[in-house]
Amino acid sequence: MPELTPGGRRIVLAVCCMSLLIVSLDNTALNVALPAMQRDLHASVSGLQWTIDAYTLVLASLLMFAGSTADRIGRRKVFVTGLVLFVLGSLLCSLAPSLEALVAFRMIQAVGGSMLNPVAMSIITNTFTEPAARARAIGVWGGVVGVSMAAGPVVGGLLVDSVGWRAVFWVNLPVGLLALLLTLRHVPESRAPRPRRPDPVGQLLVAGLLGSLTYAIIESSPVFAGIALAALAGVLLYEPRRDEPLIELRFFRSAPFSGATVIAVCAFAALGGFLFLNTLYLQNVRGLSALDAGLYMLPMAAMTFVFAPLSGRLVGARGPRPSLLVAGAAMAAGSLPFAAFAAETSDPLLFTGYVVFGIGFGMVNAPITNTAVSGMPRAQAGVASAVASTSRQVGQTLGVAVVGAVLAAGVGHTADTQGFVEASRAGYWIITGCGACVLLAGALTSGTWARRTAERTAARLEPDGAHTAASAVPS
Repeated sequence: MPELTPGGRRIVLAVCCMSLLIVSLDNTALNVALPAMQRDLHASVSGLQWTIDAYTLVLASLLMFAGSTADRIGRRKVFVTGLVLFVLGSLLCSLAPSLEALVAFRMIQAVGGSMLNPVAMSIITNTFTEPAARARAIGVWGGVVGVSMAAGPVVGGLLVDSVGWRAVFWVNLPVGLLALLLTLRHVPESRAPRPRRPDPVGQLLVAGLLGSLTYAIIESSPVFAGIALAALAGVLLYEPRRDEPLIELRFFRSAPFSGATVIAVCAFAALGGFLFLNTLYLQNVRGLSALDAGLYMLPMAAMTFVFAPLSGRLVGARGPRPSLLVAGAAMAAGSLPFAAFAAETSDPLLFTGYVVFGIGFGMVNAPITNTAVSGMPRAQAGVASAVASTSRQVGQTLGVAVVGAVLAAGVGHTADTQGFVEASRAGYWIITGCGACVLLAGALTSGTWARRTAERTAARLEPDGAHTAASAVPS
């Protein structure tokens, strides 16, 4: 990769942050637009689930594939393709005449999105080679997630109330096109010196597993549940036989890595379900406008924005354990008032739940990547980090699918306040359980015993024992 000037590196960082901003902002703003989409497209609860899960499902299925493809054929080339597809998908979503078309166009968006964030992180890593500069760049990158979390509900609400839900997708167009032009002009091409070989069978098995499992949950289909089990068996039997599998199953012998996977799934399942329930309640039951609903949820987003960088510094100073314990306890405590005391019906309880849950989610993201790569050989750290990123998307997909299915079974289309609150309680208990799982997994997989399992796993991955352990990076 050619040497860039300091100004050139800043432009590359800005381009990568733009790609993260449109992907993150799209997700957070879309939640506020769900009720307006439901009315305009005459969608059921399961239809709304698919507008979110069609995106996260495709994203989760393709993240590792996109990263390895970029290493092989060129990161700039894949990144440009991702920007084009994401912008095109956003334009099509804004023109969607029906729910079915919107779901299909969201999948196009997701194909593009899978080529953006993991590839952008590779570009940043290869652009900022000096450790201190790289740490600062990744810190800026991580801050964009906080900005999108804080701004997404308000921006989405403002657009929905003033223009309509289709405007949520229009925001991506100018930012995406600017990022595309800057990429073509300023981002140099780079490739990995020894890229991983493609694993098309593993890719199909993983996509089949995630897709059939999600469909089985949302549509209550035992046939697709059987397909999911068959795909899981295929992954477990086929992947260990490959020299360079899509998913390195030996990673799971490391307790920190397994813990990071469980924590990522549970934390993002809790977030996906929490946002889904609250968005529908505030607008469909309380009758708030999209902007007012976004402002109501601002305390949660603000706490995430404030505590995410604090967690990153705490992980750097004390390791992941304190952040994980605080995160699990706060996420469980923040959702418990909704499960046990109908916090939705009391503004003081509602805002308390938002603040505490936001603190928990702000604390959890940084230690996930840290724990996943802890002790891994440096050559395997990228793959381990990619699995953690995929786990986040899988968690959000399952959270919306499971909580939405529970809500649909209990309430249907009714907008009765008491009926909705009662039907959503089971969903909030699930979210509380997810927080408790984060707490338990964080406690079990971040101690001395867990670190020893990571060291043994690293030694097995590099039998000569001469591995260089990966240093953790903030997420």
